[in-house]
Formats: sequence, structure tokens, C-alpha cells
Amino acid sequence: RFKFTLFLAAAILLAAASTTLAQETLTLDKAIDQALINNRSAKNARLEIEKNDERTAGARTRMLPGFQMNALVSKPLTTFDTTFEKGVFGVTPSGPIPNEDTVITSSTKPTAAVIGQLVQPLSQLHRIKLQIKQQEAATEISRAQLSATEQALVNEVKRAYYAILQSQGAAQAAEANIKLYRELDRVTGEYVIQQVALKTELMDVQTRLAKAEYELMTIDNQLVSQKEQLNHLLGRDVRTEFAVSSGEETALAVMRETDLLAARERALAHRPEIREAKLKVEQAKLDKRIKKSEFIPDVSLTVNYATTFSYSNFVPRSLSGVGIQVDWEVFDWGRRKHEVADKEKSITQANNALLDTESQVVMEVNAHFRQMQEARQMLKVAKLSQTQARANVQLVTYKYRLDAVLLKDVLQAQTVLANSDYDYQKALLAFWTAKADFEKAIGEDK
Repeated sequence: RFKFTLFLAAAILLAAASTTLAQETLTLDKAIDQALINNRSAKNARLEIEKNDERTAGARTRMLPGFQMNALVSKPLTTFDTTFEKGVFGVTPSGPIPNEDTVITSSTKPTAAVIGQLVQPLSQLHRIKLQIKQQEAATEISRAQLSATEQALVNEVKRAYYAILQSQGAAQAAEANIKLYRELDRVTGEYVIQQVALKTELMDVQTRLAKAEYELMTIDNQLVSQKEQLNHLLGRDVRTEFAVSSGEETALAVMRETDLLAARERALAHRPEIREAKLKVEQAKLDKRIKKSEFIPDVSLTVNYATTFSYSNFVPRSLSGVGIQVDWEVFDWGRRKHEVADKEKSITQANNALLDTESQVVMEVNAHFRQMQEARQMLKVAKLSQTQARANVQLVTYKYRLDAVLLKDVLQAQTVLANSDYDYQKALLAFWTAKADFEKAIGEDK
């Protein structure tokens, strides 16, 4: 029986060790890297860039010669007569051609005609190049949108990661409160037996202990939901088990020295929204140039070839030729002029949107900088309050063992500590969140 018990204990320890090893320790940097690779929204944004690349490649093919072929196969349902009068083709020394009125009746046999054409754009090349540049600008806009998606994703990952850290801290604080209440329950129980404390006081302690255990359960459930949300952001199975690592993010986190002017300049240079707005201005200018190019006639070099099958011998079997094809709308009642004016107004709108975006970015940087300063100061206050409350609980608990204070004093001190722990965890999450929002506002990728 002893050997079996020893074997069972070893098996339990081995299983616990394997579970611990199997659980991934996820750092913030690793979480961000996985999200940028596997997140489905980021994948869709990258696919949009690839789609625009394909559209650009397709637009480039319009500069090359175009090949067209038209074929017609038909069977006449009725015949028709063609009359050639005597001498219609002239008179030779041997007589007129034809030498008498001649009637030719068409055949009802199936006939076919094939027409092939090769067209090389000439004057249209200018417009096609502008359209290619416009499509390339659309690709760059997609890249800017991908950057915006990735920055928003990094911000969401940081927020989710910090929320897990905050919940873990809250769970640790709740566990510490439970230990204190259990010790208080033990001491008060002894006092009741010694008839030094009332039974109602013991019931009060036990009620507070049960409430603390319920709060820990709530925090643990919230922690599970938060981990599922982070797994979703990472683009993996939401049931994946992992543990977070706080790294350098501690309760004494200090906001790095940041020059607000430098932060504004960085934001104006790196925010994808500004880059996208600038590209839209360029796109609007190209759109106007493309519209103005419509005043130029479309001139193309053409090579044509036609062949017939089962037609009368009178009809040529094949025709070929090289020429210049010109398409030009000479008079449009001022339509193109109005369309160019419309494009000019679109340029003005794009410039206004760019200025508005820059203004919003600067205001966002300023606001998040101030929020981070406030969160840092509040974190400092909450930390001092928590340290004071914890020391007070230790002192009051010690005095209670010596019968120097009443139970209500211990419970009151414990309540103050619980509130201080909650305020500290809330201030810590607020600081981390403000820090993440500020990093996103200045255009940091991670």
C-alpha cells in the first residue's frame, strides 16, 4: 500500500510538471509578432495589397498590342440575284465584258468569314501611364491601410495583454485577502472558544471570507475570458493555454522621458492616416490629368486581316492591310471641360482632408500625452496608498492577536486594503492603456 501511494504521488507530480511545461509563457513582444502574422484582419489587409498589385499588372498590359478576332458562320435562308449588264466591266477588242446581260444567283451553302485585327495604342500611351500611376497610388493607399490595421491591432493586443496582467494582479491581491481572512477566522475562532469574542464576530469574518472567495472566482472567470480574447486577436484557437509575463512592466513603471514636439513630428511622419491622405491628393491630381488627356485624339496603329470560306469566287478570299485608326470626339458641348473642373474640386477636397487629418493627429498626440502623464501620477498615488494600507493591516492584525484592538478595527483596515488594491490595479491598467494609446498615436509599429 505504501509503494502504491508513493507511485500515485509521483504520477500526480509528473502530470502537474508536464502540464506546467506544456503551458506557453507568452511575452508581449511574442504576442504582438504572432498577431501581426496570424490575425485575420491583418491577413485580409495584406491580400488587398496583393489584389492591387494584380490590378496594376493588368493595367500595364494595356500598353501592349491588342489582338482581336471576329468570326461569323451563317447559312443563307434565301438566294439573291445579282445582274451584271452587258459591258459593265468595259469593252475589249474581243468584245464587251460581259458580252451579254448576266444574272448570278447566290448559293445557300453555309459560309464563314474571319476577321483578325492587331491594335497598338499610340497617343493613348500617355493616358495609360497615368492610369498605371493612379493604380500604384491605390496600392500604396492599401499599404497605408495595412499599417493602420497593424497599429490598431498592436494597440488591441497591448490592451488585452495589460488587462490580463491587471486581472492577475487583482487575483493575487484577492488571494492575499483570503489568506488574511482565513488567519483572522482562525484567531477569531480561538477567541470565541475562549469567550473573548462573540460568535457574531466570527460569522462576520466568515462572511467576508466567503465574499473574498467569490470575488476571486469572478476574477478567475474574467481572466479566462480575457485570455480567449487575446487568443482570438492572435489568430489561433481560443482554447490555447498560456501564461503572460510582465517583463519590465512592474508596479514601478515610469513613463519614459518624451519630448512632445518630437512626438508630434514623429506622428506626422509615421501615421498611416496622413500617408493615406497624401496619396489620395496625388491620386486626385492623376485623375485630373487622365481626364485632361481625353482631349487628345486616340491614335492607334492597326493591322487587319480578313478571310472568307464558301463564298462566291467573285468575293475575294482574303484581305489584309496596315493603317492608322483615329477616334476623336470633336465637339462634346463642354462636357470634358466640366469634368476637368470637377476633378479640380476633388483635389481641393483631398487637400482639405489632408490638413484635417494632420490637425486631428496632433490633437490626438497631445491628448494621449496628457492622459499618460495623469495616469502615471495616479499610479504613484495608488501605490503609496496601497503600501500604507498593507502596512496598517499588518499592524492592526498583530495588535488583534495581542488583544490590543477590536475585530472591527481589523475588518475596517482590511476593507481599506482591499479598496487600495483595487485602486492600484485600476491605476496600473490605466497607465498601461494610456501608454499603449500614446505609442499608437505617434505611429509606433510595436
